Amino acid sequence: MARVRVTKQFDFEMAHALWNYNGPCRNLHGHSYRLFVTVTGHTVKDRSNPKYGMVMDFGDLKKIVSEAVLNKFEHAVMISSDVPPEYYANMGEMLGKLVVVDYQPSCENMVVDFAARIKKRLPSGVQLHSLRLHETATSYTEWFASDNH
Repeated sequence: MARVRVTKQFDFEMAHALWNYNGPCRNLHGHSYRLFVTVTGHTVKDRSNPKYGMVMDFGDLKKIVSEAVLNKFEHAVMISSDVPPEYYANMGEMLGKLVVVDYQPSCENMVVDFAARIKKRLPSGVQLHSLRLHETATSYTEWFASDNH
């Protein structure tokens, strides 16, 4: 039986700042992120199943990624828990969707976090193969399951 890979693309906007970084990304700034999610599995062989011929319905994958990633991070500001609260406590509604994470919010760390969030929601028989997270049109980070046994 052949394994097949299925990929869906997701676009979202988010801001972040890299705490204690020595370059311009230490400043609060935003990106138009592009996330490619690839799952793998065998196609459904049961002709009476509405998912016949599919590894996974693209709509089901969209729902999983929306619940696991997009709903939390779309138009949010992500910062590290290392940032002292006095740096942002008085910004009020400007930080209405502040997401404080326990890591430096680099593209590399975000893709690892997103992989963990997505993996645990996938249906039986479907595995997360890879993620590609574009921070800009020419810069991206990849996560592969095969690199992370």
